[in-house]
Amino acid sequence: MHYIATFYTHFGALSFLKRLRDLGDSEAAMMPAPRRLSVSCGSAVRFSLDFDETTMPDDDTESVYRIEKDEYIEVFSNR
Repeated sequence: MHYIATFYTHFGALSFLKRLRDLGDSEAAMMPAPRRLSVSCGSAVRFSLDFDETTMPDDDTESVYRIEKDEYIEVFSNR
């Protein structure tokens, strides 16, 4: 399963990416946020680890979406 996280700041995206790599997700990568998603900074991180709301997001994480075919299902919101 794959996810996309969006952020309030570019620094938040970089921090999230580092956290995922420290957790062992070697597939995690920065990318431009899909236009369909509402984002503040335009940066997103695509990752494959199962999303854990207690350890992964921080105050700069805007939302996390599970990717299912061509749809984005919101699984976390920090709005």
